[in-house]
Amino acid sequence: MIDYQEAVKDLRDKLIMTQPVFADMLGVSFTSINRWENGLNRPTTAARKQIVKLCKENNIELKEVKE
Repeated sequence: MIDYQEAVKDLRDKLIMTQPVFADMLGVSFTSINRWENGLNRPTTAARKQIVKLCKENNIELKEVKE
């Protein structure tokens, strides 16, 4: 499983975006981004696809985590 908590934070930092701006870009709420980055929730399937695509476009390594 991909570590979305780290991927979202790394991607947002690389794109130099605040959580609200990044949320607007993905079409989700600021609260969702905050919860993802804090490991409280995981992105939806649609959001995960967007995150993976953006990470690949921005040369961000997607790390795997063990469950």
